[in-house]
Amino acid sequence: MSSIAFAFLITVAVGGVLYVFIYPMISGEKRAEQRLKEISVDEIQAKRGGRKTADVAASRRQQVEDTLKQLEAKQKNAKNPPIEVRLQQAGLSISKRQFFLFSGVAGLISFVLMYLSGMGLFLAIPAGIAGGFGIPRWAIGYMRKKRENKFIMELPNAIDVIVRGVKAGLPIGDCIRIIANETSEPVKGEFRLIAEGQAVGMSLSDSAQKLYERVPLPEANFFGIVLAIQQQAGGNLSEALGNLSRVLRERKKMSAKIKAMSMEAKASAAIIASLPFAVMTLVYLTSPGYIELLWTTPTGRVLMAGSAVWMLMGVLVMRKMINFDF
Repeated sequence: MSSIAFAFLITVAVGGVLYVFIYPMISGEKRAEQRLKEISVDEIQAKRGGRKTADVAASRRQQVEDTLKQLEAKQKNAKNPPIEVRLQQAGLSISKRQFFLFSGVAGLISFVLMYLSGMGLFLAIPAGIAGGFGIPRWAIGYMRKKRENKFIMELPNAIDVIVRGVKAGLPIGDCIRIIANETSEPVKGEFRLIAEGQAVGMSLSDSAQKLYERVPLPEANFFGIVLAIQQQAGGNLSEALGNLSRVLRERKKMSAKIKAMSMEAKASAAIIASLPFAVMTLVYLTSPGYIELLWTTPTGRVLMAGSAVWMLMGVLVMRKMINFDF
């Protein structure tokens, strides 16, 4: 009886040992616990990696936002540049002193011509002020506008040169030097300044942002923004500049459409503005004594000056109505 009990106890002990050590392996519980541990570790690493990726994306977004804010601030400051910057934007190499000297000479000539023509001091003094302050600045504005139009016409071709060069494996600095040597003015000179800025240690984005200060156009600002964002956030430069080139060409098409649609209004404004001068010329040719009262009598001079002011106001209003900003 004792031997049977002893065998039973041995059997139970061996079964317990087998159940503790062998059964988890057979049933897969140990593999399940190991798998759960691996999954937990993977989830922790994924969360850490996702957090790092989100932090990097947030940092890039913040860098891009800061860059855009800086560019917007520069754009606001460029609306009223000093006279030195205006001379540079017009493509003139004269100094500020030379400009004021030219303005004084122009004002003096206008005053002398009006006074010697018998208009008197009442009209000679305003003519001298207009000749000294208005005519030189109008000339600078006209030259700057003409230079900006040439720049707009050539800029998409220059960007296409950069796109093709980058796709071919050339560094962007070499592409800019190609533009500085092969294209026409004013794009040639502006990109030469960008290349010179890189040569003295400036970054490409900073040199491109200087372009907007010399050529205050949205197209030049777009070019600087694309390069600044690409440098901050990375990405495919050829694709970004290719999209910019297409945008610039579409803007040029839109400008041409707006110009064509507003030509009728411009022609009407030109005819209305020229009618008083045409009528005065015809009356002078047919009845000189009748029209001469306007500049031989004080009352006629006052009436002619008032008419000139009202005509100028009408021309400016019509110009504001037919000029579209987009």
